[in-house]
Amino acid sequence: MKHFAVSASDGTPARPGGAGDDPNNTTPALDRGGEDRMTQKGYKTFRRRNTAARQQAGPTVDAAANPVSAEPTPAPSAPSKQPDPAPKAAQNRTRETAQTKGATPVKGANPAQEVNQEPAPQLDNPQPAVAAKPRTEPARPARAKPRLELDRQARVDLPQEPPIGLPTRFDPWLQIPQVPFDFLGQKPSRLPLVSAFRASPTARAFDLLRTRLLHSLKAHGWKRVAVTSPAAGGGTTFCAVNLALSLARVPQSRTLLMDMNFRNPGIAAALGIPPHGDMAAFLAGEVPLSQQLQRLSESLAVGSNCHPDHNASDILHDRRAADVISTMIDETQADTVLFDLPPVLEHDDVTAFLPQVDGVLLISDGDRTTAAELAACEKMLAGHAPLLGVVLNKAQQSDKTQVTP
Repeated sequence: MKHFAVSASDGTPARPGGAGDDPNNTTPALDRGGEDRMTQKGYKTFRRRNTAARQQAGPTVDAAANPVSAEPTPAPSAPSKQPDPAPKAAQNRTRETAQTKGATPVKGANPAQEVNQEPAPQLDNPQPAVAAKPRTEPARPARAKPRLELDRQARVDLPQEPPIGLPTRFDPWLQIPQVPFDFLGQKPSRLPLVSAFRASPTARAFDLLRTRLLHSLKAHGWKRVAVTSPAAGGGTTFCAVNLALSLARVPQSRTLLMDMNFRNPGIAAALGIPPHGDMAAFLAGEVPLSQQLQRLSESLAVGSNCHPDHNASDILHDRRAADVISTMIDETQADTVLFDLPPVLEHDDVTAFLPQVDGVLLISDGDRTTAAELAACEKMLAGHAPLLGVVLNKAQQSDKTQVTP
C-alpha cells in the first residue's frame, strides 16, 4: 500500500509563491522537487480511488461544505479511532475544481445548496496520514503427533550388520607368495635339515649358534650377515639354511635367506623347493619384490636363484644392488638377513659385497680348512666388515650315535 502526505488539512496542495487563494493562478500545484509532497501521478490515483469509495458509500456531504442547508444531515456514528483525512481532502479538492469551472455542482449534493465556497485556510503544521497496522494473530503451538506403539509380538528385529573395521596397514611381507615346505623332512632333499631332527646334537648346535648370533646383532643394531667359507665345499649353504630355519622358530620374528652365490646357486635344492627367480634382474631393479621372494612360513622368506652368472662381482658392485637390498629390508621389516656367498679366497664376489653387510660368519671345514686359510680370510675382511665368528663344520665326534644321519 502506498501512503501520501498532503500539505494542508483540507487536502489542497500548496502552490508556490503564496498564490494558494488565486483561482487564476496556473502554476502547478505540486512541487516536483519536494520529497514530502505527492507526485502528479500519485495524486490522480489517490483521487480516482477516493471517488470510487464515495460512490460506493452513498451521497454524503460534509457539514463544512454545506453551511446554508435547511436541515443538516445527521453524521453517521464514527468509530473511536481518528478519521482518515484522505477522503476529506479529496472532497475539498473536488469543490475547488467546481468553483474554478463555474460552480459546477458536486455530485450527490442538493441543487439549492450549490454555492461557491472559499478554500479553507491552510494549516502551518499538516499532519501526514497514519497507516493502519495489520492485525497479527498469535502463533499457535504445533501439536505433537501421537507416538505409535506397536505390540511386542508385531515388532520385527532387523539383523544389524557387523561394523566394518578400518583397513589394515599395507604389509609387503604378506604380499610375498607362500609355497608349501616340508619342515618335518618327509620329502627327500639334498641336505639334512635340523627342523626334522629337533632332538639331535646338530639341531642343538644350530640353536646355540642362533642365540649367540642374535645377541651380537642386537648389541650393535645389525641385521645383515654374510655366510661364507675359505674354499668351496666347506658347507656354507648347509649352515646358512639350517641357521635360517633355527632363526625362523623365534616367535614374532622375520628372517630372510638370500642366495647370492651366482656361480653355484644351491639354496632351492637344499630346501627341496623348485628353483625360482632371477637374482641378477632383482638386484638391478627389474623384478619386483613379490616376484622374487617366496615365503616358507610366517617368519621365513627365501630369495633363490635359478640363473647362474659368472660375472657375479660386476652385479654385486652395482649401486642399484645396494638400493634394492636396503629397500627390501625396509619394506619387509626383516629382523635378520642371511646372505649365502661364494668362497672368500677363490673369487672377489665377497669383497665386492662386503660394504652391504654388517658382519661375516666364516664356515671352516673340519677336514680340509687350514689355519693359513683362516688367517688369509681374516686379513681380507679386516677393515671392511667385522668377523662375527668361525663355525667348525664336519667336526669329528667320538660318539657316532650323536651324528645326524
